[in-house]
Amino acid sequence: MQNVTLEYKRLLGAKTQVVAGTMHHLTVEVADGETKKVYEAKVLEKAWENLKQLESFNHLHDV
Repeated sequence: MQNVTLEYKRLLGAKTQVVAGTMHHLTVEVADGETKKVYEAKVLEKAWENLKQLESFNHLHDV
């Protein structure tokens, strides 16, 4: 996979899930050059450890 530069445009949706901490499921719209794309990011947060970790960042579809 090649490196690409994505530009954040807007948050489309968010939900949380309690696990060993909190898993945030974020649906975001980004720009890849002239093309708009939608991705889902999963971020694990453990406040007591001062941890925020990106678990996955997956392309869902183009807009």
